[in-house]
Amino acid sequence: MTGRVGRDLRPDDVRIVAAKEMNLRGNAVINVIDPTKSYQPTFPNAAATCVIARRSIDARNDVVYRYRIEAYNHRFESYVPYEVAEYRDVSDAEPVIIVGAGPAGLFAALKLLTLGLKPVILERGKNVHDRKFDMAKLSREGVVDPDSNYCYGEGGAGAFSDGKLFTRSSKRGDIKEVLHQFVNFGANPQILVDAHPHIGTDRLPKIVENIRLAIEEKGGEYHFGTRVTDIVRKKDGTIEVKALDSEHPTKTTGKPKAVKYSAKKVILASGHSAKDIYEMLSSKDCTLEAKGFAMGVRVEHPQSLINESRYHGRWEPEFPAAEYSFTEQVEGRGVFSFCMCPGGVLVPSATEPGTIVMNGMSNSARSGKFANAGVVVQIDPDDIPEEYASAGPLKGLEFQKAVERKMWEYSSVRSGNPMAAPAQRMIDFCNGVVSEDLPESSYKPGVVSGPLHELLPEFISSRLQKAFPEVNKHSIRGFFTNDALLVGVESRTSSPVRVPRDPETLESISFPGLLPCGEGAGYSGGIVSSAIDGINCALAAFRSLSSSVPEPAEWPVVREADQPE
Repeated sequence: MTGRVGRDLRPDDVRIVAAKEMNLRGNAVINVIDPTKSYQPTFPNAAATCVIARRSIDARNDVVYRYRIEAYNHRFESYVPYEVAEYRDVSDAEPVIIVGAGPAGLFAALKLLTLGLKPVILERGKNVHDRKFDMAKLSREGVVDPDSNYCYGEGGAGAFSDGKLFTRSSKRGDIKEVLHQFVNFGANPQILVDAHPHIGTDRLPKIVENIRLAIEEKGGEYHFGTRVTDIVRKKDGTIEVKALDSEHPTKTTGKPKAVKYSAKKVILASGHSAKDIYEMLSSKDCTLEAKGFAMGVRVEHPQSLINESRYHGRWEPEFPAAEYSFTEQVEGRGVFSFCMCPGGVLVPSATEPGTIVMNGMSNSARSGKFANAGVVVQIDPDDIPEEYASAGPLKGLEFQKAVERKMWEYSSVRSGNPMAAPAQRMIDFCNGVVSEDLPESSYKPGVVSGPLHELLPEFISSRLQKAFPEVNKHSIRGFFTNDALLVGVESRTSSPVRVPRDPETLESISFPGLLPCGEGAGYSGGIVSSAIDGINCALAAFRSLSSSVPEPAEWPVVREADQPE
């Protein structure tokens, strides 16, 4: 079905179409369920139930919403509303340690509550409220707190992002569970039907806080400022996690206090930037693998230009800010957009001093004047220069850091803010010319005109130079313009390291009881796929700890993510 953008779908319109499609009489009583509404009027004697399942914008001709309706003829089947399993009191239950309070860790913890296990969350950063002050200092003064920034802290990197809730990965799991959980904790119910659901960085922090309150109310534990330094498997099979607690320093020295936690299972959901965790695992001869990832730039356009292009000149104020996505093949490697933020802003996502890392985010209204997206080049482990080979499976991390530092070295001496980033107009970049001036940007630390075509590795910059004009030809009219600003570097698309795990138990193949999880382990690429992987790991931990194993059909198929979201 189709409907006008800016207006709700009328239930009577659904009933007319449904009666015809199901061969019901014209005056048949049909319930229409709209998951975005809090009140659902229903009739017990209805012949059928129709549920609005999906909504997407189609701007190919007239700009309309296209709806997919799920219809249930009560002669053959009943409609059963989706419900999230009840959380149980786990105050005295078996503990499972979770390292990291990002999407993977939080959804693992919520799943453990439904299974009767106690989540004990260790988070190196601060709670979602307090980390805002460190991020503000990062933008204003260029001061990086290695434990509290746009990547580390309660909610992880996803807490201060657009909050996109769709996935292109091949991960399998219950996406409904993720979306309904978000709604239960305060997200707009529109995410249940939107083809490209998002929450917005203005709303995500409160949702993350609500999740914490629910977990603590049911007996789960949070330990902020707790940076894991070692993980040891004891002879009796329990795992001891050692950490430094900066929120409770020692009275004598004022330094972080050494603490220990023990459990039979540990879910490692430390995120894709936790270099120290990879190094710790490597020192313990835990099996690691170099993994493909992607690197490139953040591309910022005026949102009005993207609206004009995507709506074919028919944009109206009630229309949502336009999005885009594309993939090009250049010299055997994919060049693609990801994490597109309509009406968004650019933010500094460095996790250590002396580096520049770019990311984007947008509020729920997506009402800003700029659109930005990562445009990146696929990198296979064999593409990484030989000079980094000595790092073994961590060579991608070393390559990443070298490019991030090169960006910082160029721009930091040319600006008063150490987080200022090198930037270049798009056509200038493709022509290999340093821009004489730069357009306005949403990036608060500021941008510095620089030769991104030289600062980026040649095998990345050359592919970007070929891809940008092609995008203009194939998919987004007006994309290739000097009004577009490229800002470097977009390097944290996904983890360049994978922690291999058994496909059945989801435990590390070289560390029994340790369940590598989410982006940091190399098994997801965004909020939804990370949340699903957290759910899967919680289920796997429960299966291992429980004497009663559910039927095999209840267990999701787990596959590796193939692209960041």
